[in-house]
Amino acid sequence: MASAGNNSSVGKWEVVKKSKKANGGKNPSDKKAGGRKALSESNLPRIDPAPPLKMSETIFEGFEKMAKKQNKEQVPPATGTDPPAKKAGVAKQQQKKPPPNGSGGAGGQSPVQFKTLEDAVKALDISELQQQLDRSQTLFPENPSVWVKDLAGYLNYKLQAPEGDPTLSSQTYDYPYCLVSKELKSLIKSVLVKCSASLHDFFDHCIYTMLRELDKLSGEPLHGYRICIQAVMLDKPKIATLNLTEHLELLRSHQNRPVKCLTIMWALGQVGFSDLSQGLRVWLGIMLPVLGTKALSSYAIAYLERLLMLHANLTKGFGIMGPKEFFPLLDFAFMPKNALSPSLQDQLRRLYPRLKVLAFGAKPETTLHTYFPSFLSRATPHCPDDMKKELLNSMTECLSVDPLSLGVWRQLYSKHLSQSSLLLNNLLKSWNTLPAKLRKNLQEKVQSFKVTNEEMSSSAGSQELLECNELCNSLQLKMKGRGFPWSRLLMAMLVFATGFLVHDIRSQGSFEASATAGYLQQSGLMSVSQQAWGKVSHYSQEGVSWLETNAPYYYSEAVTAVGPVLEVALEKTKIATVFIMEQCSDLAVWVKENAPRFIEWLNSNIPESVFQLIAYLKELLVFIHQNYVLPSLAYIKVSLEHAWQMFVESCDGEVSLHCVQNHVISISNSTWTYMQDTTVAIKNWAVELMSKS
Repeated sequence: MASAGNNSSVGKWEVVKKSKKANGGKNPSDKKAGGRKALSESNLPRIDPAPPLKMSETIFEGFEKMAKKQNKEQVPPATGTDPPAKKAGVAKQQQKKPPPNGSGGAGGQSPVQFKTLEDAVKALDISELQQQLDRSQTLFPENPSVWVKDLAGYLNYKLQAPEGDPTLSSQTYDYPYCLVSKELKSLIKSVLVKCSASLHDFFDHCIYTMLRELDKLSGEPLHGYRICIQAVMLDKPKIATLNLTEHLELLRSHQNRPVKCLTIMWALGQVGFSDLSQGLRVWLGIMLPVLGTKALSSYAIAYLERLLMLHANLTKGFGIMGPKEFFPLLDFAFMPKNALSPSLQDQLRRLYPRLKVLAFGAKPETTLHTYFPSFLSRATPHCPDDMKKELLNSMTECLSVDPLSLGVWRQLYSKHLSQSSLLLNNLLKSWNTLPAKLRKNLQEKVQSFKVTNEEMSSSAGSQELLECNELCNSLQLKMKGRGFPWSRLLMAMLVFATGFLVHDIRSQGSFEASATAGYLQQSGLMSVSQQAWGKVSHYSQEGVSWLETNAPYYYSEAVTAVGPVLEVALEKTKIATVFIMEQCSDLAVWVKENAPRFIEWLNSNIPESVFQLIAYLKELLVFIHQNYVLPSLAYIKVSLEHAWQMFVESCDGEVSLHCVQNHVISISNSTWTYMQDTTVAIKNWAVELMSKS
């Protein structure tokens, strides 16, 4: 009966919470009640006074939580003999569990807090970490993902130091990985090599775990996960760009939590410091879509600036950016009143030239025609001046470099008259600086534009059409000639006037008897010029006589007054010269020591396009030498030989001094006769013209 009563009483108390209430009443069996209470307390999870912070779950910890949940909901045993057996099972299960959180057997001990992360890294026990990793590999030999998770959890648990800005903007680009010792780096790299197939999941695990820690009010620092992320990016940089769309969705889902967004951007952006191409993909896929967000745009532009400054050689980033990504950046950089603040807009505008080089790529002569339509559509008369200037320069570059851009412009001309008028006007103003190839190609296009203008004017005329037509006419005038040669005309007039004067004086025997002197006398210029010449001669003679009288006196006075000062200055100059020579010698030694390093730095940082340009110039010079210089020299040599042969034949086969004199006299007489006849003709023409007037 008692047993039945006990069994019936046990059947009534199915929940642990009600067992305490049952113990509070009058129970005849205190021993059983005490045993039941002890069993219920033993089955409850122990609450430590200062529990360690939880890391991300491993597979083993998932089973551990399930076991705890089952123990909490378990029904207390009926007899007093059951608890010892159950306690033994629980003790046995606890012996099989590994230490929580990868704390290295610390149990309930809280981790040590350090003032700086550098101190925490120095205090890290590498041997203890190796033991934990060996234990994890022993327990889970077929699950490498648990190894790297235990590595990240251990590092994050041990590296307890204050954490500030989630983007670490005040630190170097490789912080905190730069603080890690070589031994620890080698250990981390060896684990990552063993788990190479699981690194993609591990990278996502680190990001999601960091986000979960940020949800906690007293979340632990994230230094360990940051170190692991940087190590993964150094080993497998392409992992960051495998799921950019998913990471962008994750970023947008936390858009109201800027700290989380910046954490995601920081984690993905670490790939750029080791690989420029992957860094550009991350920036274009993750940071460009949120560039208009006020809380995120500052870090996005700062990251882009650090990325482009770190990689001086931009050739490795060619082919990543196209028109779809380039033109939003152009709008952000030049359009006023956009989502960026003026300071960020100026910062982006300073980066724009390098972004433009990346967008045009390694072969702009084959890609610029794809950029031309977007440049043309933005070049409206009302766009800002800075943007208009940049658009016109870019379109001129497209027309100069890529011949297909002219065809694209021809197709868009009729629908973009206002933009085309701006471009035509810019070409007209900069005509003299345009490449010869572009000026030649523009002749046909301008003529086709004129035909289009005539066709459109017959149907409906507009102010924009009239402007385009006038600009086309002006360009055609530029193509036909470069204007009136005033300088050549003045030079020819000066030569003929000099020749006329010399012939006049020679024919009359003297200047006074020449016709020129007669004209000067009649006009009064002769008397004025003689008076001026007399005054100049008089004052010149007085000046010379004054110098002959006073120069020695003033020279002696100057030597007496300035001589000592000049001697002191000479001594100082000698001392300064010696000092400069000593400094220059030190500088020469420094240059000699550092020149090889500088040359090595130049070779590693100069873009490959420069070397390609030098190679092209070398090939061009070789081509010019072989196809133009050598044939020209051969032709000159043959011509000189032929001329010498003719000269020898004119001297009856023997060159003598008398023959050379005869040739020189003959050439001089013929030249003088020609000049005399020309001068007489000009004189007669001038006299006839003056007589008519």
